[in-house]
Amino acid sequence: MTAAIEHAPGLLLQGFTPSLALNDFKLIAFDMDSTLINIECVDEIADAVGRKAEVAAITEAAMRGEITDFKDSLRRRVALLQGVTVADLEAVKRDRLRLNPGAAELVHACRRAGLKVLLVSGGFTYFADHVQALLGIDYVRANVLDIQDGVLTGYLVEQPWGDICDGAEKRRTLLQTCTQLGISPRQAIAMGDGANDLPMMAACAEAGGLSVAYHAKPKVREQAMVAIHAGGLDRLLEVVRPPE
Repeated sequence: MTAAIEHAPGLLLQGFTPSLALNDFKLIAFDMDSTLINIECVDEIADAVGRKAEVAAITEAAMRGEITDFKDSLRRRVALLQGVTVADLEAVKRDRLRLNPGAAELVHACRRAGLKVLLVSGGFTYFADHVQALLGIDYVRANVLDIQDGVLTGYLVEQPWGDICDGAEKRRTLLQTCTQLGISPRQAIAMGDGANDLPMMAACAEAGGLSVAYHAKPKVREQAMVAIHAGGLDRLLEVVRPPE
């Protein structure tokens, strides 16, 4: 990939020439934690049982790509959540979870331009479903916490596609959604911040679509076609212009 150029302060581009038209794309896929929203939900849940530091250290290593087995790292973190209550989850959602700056503006612009919106997360449906409702997102894939009698068991619920949405599942979901819509990954944008997002970002970039890093880990910034270091998610609209 060619060397990155500073398109504007805090906005780096590499591997393509701006500006692009938003309505040339048909799908945008977002990571959730630390991308669409301001927190890593698993870390905040762990705070309820006094294990935030331990869980956050694993999260950080996984996002940097220092832990290569995301599934194992997530199972370890979820096991530490045993005993958290639904009331604790609700408190995190109510008191700590906020949309990141520019999230609503970017999703609205994409929807106006005719794009479908996919949220694909290594986090949890408890929060992803809430974000879907806030933003009017079309499709969601995330992990399902096992809850018995209002308490987390420390396990995840098996789904038809598996029990953990890791990087490979993010890529597969993006490609599956493209097929469902009858489009090419060339017409897709993938946006994330951690190593777990690189497979879906690469699926877009390799096909001629667009990969976007948002306040991302170094490994992700280096590989993204667009890297937003300052400002909100809607800075993507400086590169991919919405219709007038």
